[in-house]
Amino acid sequence: MLDPNLLIFLCVAECGSFNRAAKQLYRSAPSVMKQVNALEKRLGLSLLERTNQGVRLTAAGQVIQREGRALARAAEQAVKKARAAGEPAGTIFRVGSSILNPCEPFMPLWDRVRGAFPGGGVRIVPVEDDHQDILSVIASLGQELDFLVGVCDSRRWMDRCRFYPLGECEHVCAVSRDHPLAGKTRLTPDDLRGQTLMMVQKGDSPVVDALRTEVERWPGVQIEDTAQFYDMEVFNRCAESGNVLVTPDCWRSVHPLLVTIPAAWHHPIPYGLMYAKSPSAAVQRFLDELQRTE
Repeated sequence: MLDPNLLIFLCVAECGSFNRAAKQLYRSAPSVMKQVNALEKRLGLSLLERTNQGVRLTAAGQVIQREGRALARAAEQAVKKARAAGEPAGTIFRVGSSILNPCEPFMPLWDRVRGAFPGGGVRIVPVEDDHQDILSVIASLGQELDFLVGVCDSRRWMDRCRFYPLGECEHVCAVSRDHPLAGKTRLTPDDLRGQTLMMVQKGDSPVVDALRTEVERWPGVQIEDTAQFYDMEVFNRCAESGNVLVTPDCWRSVHPLLVTIPAAWHHPIPYGLMYAKSPSAAVQRFLDELQRTE
């Protein structure tokens, strides 16, 4: 939409050198200089001072750079709005929701980008927290769901979806409210001596694998394998058995009979949006808008 010569000038002004701008634009330096010279001639202004060390903006060049940046941003927004207008009205994003993968964290993300989707909205789709069926839920992304929010470090999950990271979630220990460790503020290897830690078996999560390797060196700590993927039965077993469950901190409120306690390790797991391997145009634009607003 903008004069290509103006965009080239903005790149030169940003880089401070014709040669550096040429590399960034994948053009030859003489071609870049020719385009800037043409812009100066058309405007009747000297925009750059050429020196052996590069270029410096003249007073006029500073004005054109400042206003040109604003024009470039406005043009970018105009194109995005035009694309949105060309899409079917009212794009609806389907977001899965369960106890372990609640949809609430999606809503602030939607608030950030909803302006790019006039008439659009969010539909909440209930999903089950069942360790035997979770892979089919992940595989349904792009078909029955557009997004699922949660922790994701599973190789088997990543074989079936793509992942947009939003942050990290540290692993903590969950114990029943009447457990001897329930009053602790932080658990050390000595605190866990003689305890049985419930953890996912090795082989699927690099983060959990590294955590298990560390815990296996702690004296007197036993490890009990859980189901490959957590569901409510895993939390129930922790509450009933008196064992210690290793769980991401974002699940601290999943079971009302359990309390969570930080431990003497640092093994955070990625947290973010899961979406289809081949996302729709609307989903990809959602992610592009999300990245732009970071």
